[in-house]
Amino acid sequence: MQIIRHPDEMTAWAKEQAKAGRRIGLVPTMGFFHEGHISLMRRAGQLADQVTVSLFVNPIQFGPQEDLAAYPRNFERDCAMADTAGVTALFAPDAAEMYPAGCSTTVAVGAELTGQLCGASRPSHFAGVATVVCKLFSIVRPDLAVFGEKDFQQLAVIRRMTADLNLGVEIVAHPIVREVDGLAMSSRNTYLAPQQREAALSLSRALALARKRATEGEHSAERLTTVLQDFIHSFPETAVDYISFVHQDSLQHVAEIDAQTVLALAVKIDGKVRLIDNGKVL
Repeated sequence: MQIIRHPDEMTAWAKEQAKAGRRIGLVPTMGFFHEGHISLMRRAGQLADQVTVSLFVNPIQFGPQEDLAAYPRNFERDCAMADTAGVTALFAPDAAEMYPAGCSTTVAVGAELTGQLCGASRPSHFAGVATVVCKLFSIVRPDLAVFGEKDFQQLAVIRRMTADLNLGVEIVAHPIVREVDGLAMSSRNTYLAPQQREAALSLSRALALARKRATEGEHSAERLTTVLQDFIHSFPETAVDYISFVHQDSLQHVAEIDAQTVLALAVKIDGKVRLIDNGKVL
């Protein structure tokens, strides 16, 4: 596996692959890999000739009170895991390379996709995400890029940006990868103490409860939201950020759930660790 640090070198490598007729699959990450990341890399390997993984903790998608400095990092471990997963090139630039002095351009997707759910409490987050992904597409020049469905709103934002800017990258969605007990895999799970880890199961269990109630005939988003809020708060140290039933494409809130509805959840554990999850209810 080749480790590339500079954007110009990454683009030169990508041009060589294109000249040789090889398809490039990109997996954008912020590192601290777990099995969820590895599954994205393997999926990219099934669809492309060469797999590039970007490893970059993107500073502009973190708010002032968020965990940029504390975000978990282990570069050597990540390199070993990516190599084992069959990654061809690991792109690991410094922030100064991605955002050099004088850099003043950002990419903002409209509020209809970014103004609710995670965007309501993190107003600058998705502009940071869209900007870095747009830059990665420009640098790596992939034919396709694989993103996990756990970041459901992010996936919708990237699809819209890619289509609106005619970037020509196929966006591939990969299902959520879960621990044996149902917790969605996330680098932030490492922040959880044992009791908090149990409380974190409130998200996946809330999804299961919503599915049970829906199959029993309860399709009112308002009534289900009340049930789920009480359920999540029955776990210690939990605080609901949002419980939202939204259309799978538009992300607009729905009053009655149907087959096109996604339940999206965000919960803070111990006031510090913010976890998200989502899934179809019907």
